[in-house]
Order: sequence, then structure tokens, then C-alpha cells
Amino acid sequence: MTKEIFLGLIERVRDGSASDKDIRLYHAWFSQFQSLNEWNDAELGNAEEIKSLIKSRINARIKTQFPYKITRPLWTRYAVAASILLCISFSGYYLLHKQQSGQIAYYKNDVPPGHNQATLTLANGQKILLNKGLYKSLTQGSTAIQINNGITYTTNLTGKAEAITYNTLSTANGEQSPYPLILPDGSKVWLNAQSSITFPTVFNSKQRIVKIIGEALFEVAHNTKQPFKVLTEKQTIEDIGTTFDVNAYTDEPATETTLIEGKVKVNDMLLEPGQQSDGSHIKTVDIKRYTAWKNGDFYFENDNIQTVMRQLSRWYNIEVNYEGNMIGDGFNAQISRNKNISTILHILENTKGVHFKIEGRRITVIQ
Repeated sequence: MTKEIFLGLIERVRDGSASDKDIRLYHAWFSQFQSLNEWNDAELGNAEEIKSLIKSRINARIKTQFPYKITRPLWTRYAVAASILLCISFSGYYLLHKQQSGQIAYYKNDVPPGHNQATLTLANGQKILLNKGLYKSLTQGSTAIQINNGITYTTNLTGKAEAITYNTLSTANGEQSPYPLILPDGSKVWLNAQSSITFPTVFNSKQRIVKIIGEALFEVAHNTKQPFKVLTEKQTIEDIGTTFDVNAYTDEPATETTLIEGKVKVNDMLLEPGQQSDGSHIKTVDIKRYTAWKNGDFYFENDNIQTVMRQLSRWYNIEVNYEGNMIGDGFNAQISRNKNISTILHILENTKGVHFKIEGRRITVIQ
């Protein structure tokens, strides 16, 4: 919304000519917490003057719209209430903008977002730090490994018996795999922060079995003669030609497998696309929420503050403390993971009224 449109909206609400659409626009716009960076402070005026002007106009509006012993139609009272709320909100956003242009007292520092990096641990214990721009080739037995915008395993079986060896791809807090892991069968795997996958360098048994901790997204090359299984602490997931996300963090209440395409079995329960299982039950979900991390976003859908902060702690590599009784209302937002944490916290603060304090890599949530 431009400054001109916004000021026109204010005037229509103030003079009582605002339509229902105008009022809905006000609520929708402010609920998105739009920045005032593009507005000229000189034109807006001094913050104290604006506060004084708003106060006087509110008082005048109350006197004209709510005279004693006169009943007004409901839409008029609603418009006046919206006018008062709009004025207060405008003042609050103006002052917040003035704060953001300097240093906010609660925020002693800022924390940058995580980055694309992972570690590949070979069977002999050698560790290779993976990031974009790395080019490397190596072999393990009959398997060639090519690192170049992907970690590609290619097996050239000679017919001789070969001992099974295992590699592990892992990410720390504040890391996400920079490119997919391409297993010997062509299946692709992406890792979220604080996650790992352990896999054989050759799929030469009756089943293709991998183990994960944390969160991973799979695109599996289906082979009915050699089933593909993902093992977590609480689930066994078997692909039936599929793309799916597995969230198996140990600090989450449950392990969740979300099917994106194809079919998958979770503890012998068959899922259809758009369904999710915790290993005991099946429900229908919005898959965007469970693939957003791969596309560089946070996606909160009625999540409580503890759930939100667990996601932030993994990506920003922070410690989280709580003060007071945490609100029970859920947060709904889709936010880029490429922003500094202060930007994320500002949005959360102005959505539900919770507050934060940043001290080094420690975030205190205050209610």
C-alpha cells in the first residue's frame, strides 16, 4: 500500500465515509505488519505531534459519534471503533519505525540466518565440508562420489562380494544441505538444519535402508524388487514411488511423515498425497508447511511460541529462554529464512504481543 492510499484510507475512516471494504483493508494491511521505510518522515511529521493530533481527533470523534442517550447504528459504531484503533495503530507503527531506525533497547545485537553447508563423513572417518562451489571426486570400493552441485554416488558393481560400508551426511544448527544427496539408486535427499542421514555406499541387499535424525525430504526412485525404507527412532517408512518429508527431531513431540507425491507406508499404514502420520494416526495437512524449509521459508500454521522457537533455534543456532506465562494462541505466517532474526522477532511481536530480548545467541521470550 502506498502512502497516498493509506492516508486516504485514514481520512475516510476519520470522516465516517469508510466502507466495509475500507475497514477490512485496514485490518488486512496492519495484520501483515507492513514496513514504513518507504514513507518520508518529514511528511509524516514529528511523532509527538502526531500522537497529540490523533488524541484530539479521537476525543472529538467520540463526542460527535457517541452523544449521551443517542443510539447509533451498529456499522457507525464499528467504523468509529476502527477509526480509533487505526489511529492508535498508526501511531504505534510510526514510533516502531523510529525505533527501528536506531538501536532497540531489548536487542543488544542481531543474529544472521543460517547458511548452506553440510558435512560428509566417509566410512574411514574422513570428513568433507560441503558448500556451494566445491568440486571433488573420490572413490570408496566400487562406488564413485562426485561433488558438484550435488553429492552423487554411482556404483559400478564387479560381481565380487563387497563389504557394506556406510557414509553419513549431516548438518549442524544453522546449516542446511547446499545441494541434494543423490544415492546410488538415483534417489535424492535434502537435509534441514541439525539433521543427518546414514546410508550404505552400495545398495546390494534385498532392501535399500537409510537412517535419519532430524528432518529430510526424499524423492525416491521406486523399485518394487528392492524396497526403499527410511528408519527413524519411532517410524519405519517404506516408499511406493514417492516424495515425502520426515520430521524426526528428538525435541519435537512426535515424528511426522508427510506425503507429497505417490504413496508411502508408515508403520504399515498407507498414506495418500497430502496426508501425514505420526506413526499411529493419519491426518490431512497442508503440504506447503512441511516443504517450506527446502524452499527457504518458515511456514507457521497456528503454531504456539514454543514450536516456533524450536524452528528458529535450529536455523539461527540460538539458545531460547522463557519468562512469564506463554500465550496459547497460534502464530500464522510465511517468512523468508534469509532474514536476520530481529526481523522475524519483530513480526512475531506485532502479531501476538509477545516480546523478545537478544543477548549474544540467547533469545529470551517475554510474556
